[in-house]
Amino acid sequence: MLSDLGLECEILPVPHDHVASKNRFLYMNGEIHKLPSSLSGVVKTVPPFSSPIILSVMKEILVRKGKEEDESVHSFMSRRFGSELADIAMDCLCRGVFAGDSRKLSVRSCFLPLHRAEQDWGSVLLGLLLSGGGGGEKAGAGSMSALARRARAESWSQWSLTDGMQTLPDALQEALRGRERVELHHSTPVRTLTHTAGGWEIKLENGATLNADHVISALPASVLASLLPPAAAPLSHLLCEINTVSVGLVNLEYEGSVLPVTGFGHLIPSSVDKSVLGVVYDSVPFPQHNRRGEPTTRMTVMMGGAWFEETLGPPDEVKDQVLLDGALQAVRSHLNITSSPVWSRAAVLKNCIPQYHLGHWKRLEAMRQYISDHALPLTLTGASFNGVSVNDVIFSGRTAAEGLLGKL
Repeated sequence: MLSDLGLECEILPVPHDHVASKNRFLYMNGEIHKLPSSLSGVVKTVPPFSSPIILSVMKEILVRKGKEEDESVHSFMSRRFGSELADIAMDCLCRGVFAGDSRKLSVRSCFLPLHRAEQDWGSVLLGLLLSGGGGGEKAGAGSMSALARRARAESWSQWSLTDGMQTLPDALQEALRGRERVELHHSTPVRTLTHTAGGWEIKLENGATLNADHVISALPASVLASLLPPAAAPLSHLLCEINTVSVGLVNLEYEGSVLPVTGFGHLIPSSVDKSVLGVVYDSVPFPQHNRRGEPTTRMTVMMGGAWFEETLGPPDEVKDQVLLDGALQAVRSHLNITSSPVWSRAAVLKNCIPQYHLGHWKRLEAMRQYISDHALPLTLTGASFNGVSVNDVIFSGRTAAEGLLGKL
């Protein structure tokens, strides 16, 4: 996509050997701990773990295969790798990726390669080794551009664009505007979707009405549910079962180099602090985004998620100053940064990350069966269904478009 949009020269890649790729941390027991990133870190005891991780991994081969159709991420990890890896490592990973609770999230929907490895091979370790990691489906989709081959060869762990990620949707919009058969209705909420004999009648908040043969909806599941006609109540009910969480984001900038460690950032287990999910050290992977002149340190503090209301209150009522105070306290406590930031910004991203709770896959099956049984010209895509990352939603959109083209 970046190649097609002419953005190759704008890309800022972070390869696998970059310090931001190799160094990832946890905050626990009042200290910052580096996660193992080499064999030596796996075979010896590395705090905050009480024994070598290799022992838990090797014992996993002997664990019997689970019989349940689905299982929480925490239960799965506890059963196969022990409570310590579940309580610390996987708890943090779920907070960092989904801002979610590993005790509620579905392993089948959130970490399908792990679930599939156990089901197919009886062991996660054996399954991932013998199946080549389980990530080949998306990687092999379609023809690979020269840029994609480069990214794979250099093992990019992350990337950004020279002027930030907003460049991507801006470029997409500009490219679509130039196409003769494309209409863009920017910042125009939909009021209702009505199924007609010819497809859909779409009423917009500005009073306009559009007609479509087929709708690909990338709306959040609950928003789409509110737009569907009463006749589609069973589908709306299923859509409403997909919960979301809100995240407080606080961006901080300090004069000079103030980080005691360098790397991607650190996460905090829910047992240590439910309110603060983690801190990303933005200036380490992308110093190009720093302001010109004297060096500065930028970081982003993530807060709330599945614990937002419990620790911060209703998202509509939380003041920016409350988020800022909490973020500054975390930075002081975790990183011993006592100076005041030269710039800061706080915001609440409401209902921004869908939560794939237990049974998510079954809900998706029921939705698609309903759409098929009722011959609805509707395709579901976006973060609510098959992955919450930028890569996931782009792939989901591409799959939706290709599926529709196959019917024409």
